[in-house]
Amino acid sequence: MSSPITEKNDSDNAKPDDQVALQSQTEGVSVVSDKKAKNKKTVGIWICSALVIGNMIGSGIFLLPASLAPYGGVSILGWLATTFGALMTALVFVRLSRKFPKQGGPYRYAYDNFGSLAAFCVAWSYWVSIWCGNSAIAVAAIAYLSFFFPELQSNPVYAVICALVLIWSVTLINIRGVKQAGIFQLVTTVLKLLPLLAIGAAAFFVFEPQAFRPFNLSEQPIVFSVTATAALTLWAFLGLESATIPADNVDNPKVTIPRATMLGFGVAAVIYISSQIAIMSAVPNEQLQSSGAPFADAAKIIWGEWAGYMVAIGAVISCVGALNGWILLQGQVPMTAARDGLLPAIFKDKDNQGVSISALVLSSGLISVLVIANFSEGMVSLFTFAILISTLGIFIPYLLSIGAELKWIFSRWRTKPEYFNLLTATFALGYCCWAVSGIGVKSLLWGVALIVGGLPIYFVMTKNK
Repeated sequence: MSSPITEKNDSDNAKPDDQVALQSQTEGVSVVSDKKAKNKKTVGIWICSALVIGNMIGSGIFLLPASLAPYGGVSILGWLATTFGALMTALVFVRLSRKFPKQGGPYRYAYDNFGSLAAFCVAWSYWVSIWCGNSAIAVAAIAYLSFFFPELQSNPVYAVICALVLIWSVTLINIRGVKQAGIFQLVTTVLKLLPLLAIGAAAFFVFEPQAFRPFNLSEQPIVFSVTATAALTLWAFLGLESATIPADNVDNPKVTIPRATMLGFGVAAVIYISSQIAIMSAVPNEQLQSSGAPFADAAKIIWGEWAGYMVAIGAVISCVGALNGWILLQGQVPMTAARDGLLPAIFKDKDNQGVSISALVLSSGLISVLVIANFSEGMVSLFTFAILISTLGIFIPYLLSIGAELKWIFSRWRTKPEYFNLLTATFALGYCCWAVSGIGVKSLLWGVALIVGGLPIYFVMTKNK
């Protein structure tokens, strides 16, 4: 075998025919490298769509009817307002994914457009949002398991143990790599859509106008009630940006990511609104407010005892699938920030699987602490508290992503004005600010404390740069 130096000298002294052969050999190596690079793109349109659908349709839809029940029929207005605002936001991410098809999604948009401090704020707040949200997903899964094992509803110790087993089992799946997590996500997404579609279709047969009266059950001004419900329903649409984050692992990201984003959003929106109408029509409001498994209770009333068990199984599968997708992202975001030197190097991926074991383990450890510390308050209360903090955490990534879109639009305005894109981005910005305004004081203080607490890490990591 020739040494590199010998090869270089031979190429310098080569005849024209030899140079042609050498060029062909070099091109052959390039083709092989391209094939190897292409083989690393393990996420196609179906797995990418499953990631979006699985992360959006997770625990939110399964316990939200109980969280929204105190507001009555006005919650439907909250759903409609959130659907419109989320659509505007989804269009922003679709355009950004075409312009910046890079690993990290919202983090990368902030880094490329506003610098390292903005990128760190996105990475940190998004990470906080994910592991707070994952605690809510784990709680929702145990709530539906209590349909089969009632002692989980009455005994917090059993419930905590089951939640921890679930969290760490899914974490181990993700440690094996992005491809394995993606396949698991695809399977769970297909399984969970069946009961959800069944409940959604039932809305056409069980719709009862009387169930939505009084329309504004909270007796607050209707603007306040709609705002409060929008803050809760926004949680159900978190994840519409999921396809943008593992972009390095996505095949043809400029095409795949936008298609997966819109497909996931459309499927989720239809299921959300139709199933909410069906559940509110079938389950009395007083029962719905205290229900730990509103979908299963509705199915039992509509079709019988057997249907309640089938839907409860589907709900558990759905929560596990959502937990899998979000645990995947809770490792991807710190890993990407660590590559840029904004988080400690321990969060970088150490192998070829595209995952950071350290980030996954630390994040799941924080989820475990949050679950253990707050489970005594009851599953619905813990779920509501966790999703509000998670919603606040996602506000900064969404805000700066919309800002990146607006910056792009204005930078090209003289040569190519984009009126529609400006309109949708403005609507998305207004919606996000409005939805976050209904979070409440307790969740706001906790969320701000968690997000601001990360700033010292940024200054330590960047002080020598």
